[in-house]
Amino acid sequence: MLNYYGLITGIFVLILTGIGHIAVIKGEYHFGTKIWPLFLLLGVFCIAFSLSVKNNILSAFLGILGFTSLWGILELFKQKDRVSKGWFPKKR
Repeated sequence: MLNYYGLITGIFVLILTGIGHIAVIKGEYHFGTKIWPLFLLLGVFCIAFSLSVKNNILSAFLGILGFTSLWGILELFKQKDRVSKGWFPKKR
């Protein structure tokens, strides 16, 4: 029997990283860097919840989402710099 756990986890990484990238760009555009605590809360909550979930696939999904959210904090501030350099549009 084939083990699809790695394949499913890889798909989660790809999708959640893409969604995280979009969330950072749109979040910084609409709200600036002041939304970083939301990324922190989501990240900590997902990581903590992933430790208590018995389902391996759901645990992996929550862990990836949690760490993607924490990565989003750093990227949110980098996005601010990219906007100031003119690489991304600034909200007027």
